[in-house]
Amino acid sequence: MIKRLLLGAALLCTAQLSLALSPYTHASKLPAAELSAQLSQVEKKLQAEGFSVLGQHLPEGVAGRASLVISDPAMLASIRAGGPSSDIVAAGIRVGISSDGSVSYMNPDYWYRAYLRGNFAGAQEAVKSVQQRLVKALGEGTGFGGDVPQEKLTGYRYMFGMERFDSANSELASYASFEEALKAVQGNLAKGLGDTRRVYEVVMPEQKMAVFGVAMNSASDGEGWWVNKIGTDFPAALPYELFIVDNKVYALYARYRIALAWPALGMGQFMTIINAPEAIRATMVRLATPSTPQ
Repeated sequence: MIKRLLLGAALLCTAQLSLALSPYTHASKLPAAELSAQLSQVEKKLQAEGFSVLGQHLPEGVAGRASLVISDPAMLASIRAGGPSSDIVAAGIRVGISSDGSVSYMNPDYWYRAYLRGNFAGAQEAVKSVQQRLVKALGEGTGFGGDVPQEKLTGYRYMFGMERFDSANSELASYASFEEALKAVQGNLAKGLGDTRRVYEVVMPEQKMAVFGVAMNSASDGEGWWVNKIGTDFPAALPYELFIVDNKVYALYARYRIALAWPALGMGQFMTIINAPEAIRATMVRLATPSTPQ
């Protein structure tokens, strides 16, 4: 009897350790309507559950897809409590809407494990609250988008030799101070350098950190060409983040960020967008560095 109990406990522990998580969750479908009206409906539902709307994103060249970015006070407080850190990249919560009425949202358990990494345990109460209120606001269906073992998300990478969250090529620029870095990025986004647009921003000046959602609208190397190649069913994957910690500007390198958002991609699909990581980095570098006076 004791042996059976021990075996059962061991199997349960093994199952928990190997639990796989999906990046997105299906929500309740909306009635047919214009995409703008659907966005408005989703905004009201989220605001009723205490979320704040940060911005809307309709990716250029990706027909019938949009995302809504929101924030949660408790999650922002948790990020703020950690002081200057790359946790700021987790400030935005993304909800996807499609013109056929399909709604989905990022799975907090998946994304916060990847983005908060070692600080995930301390934020679990806020993570659980975000999850519960997303379900209450939008409904909960099945997870989708791929599966990653939860214990691998902290140090996630698509395959051996590819980047992780903290890879060196995520750093874009360095300034004398946080204030100078912030001024440069805000100014460049205001000018739309690289055919970009600011979707949202969250600035925590006392902690010297900030994050921006960036729409990349270029017809030649913006979101449209690579998203259409690898699949448009994950509108909650976007927008892409640019962030500042202390005096440095970062954007997660795309062999990490795209793979995290599309973990089920086959290598053949990945090869069709082989130029995307450097194209995205080049755009982000333009936004991160001082622009030449006109």
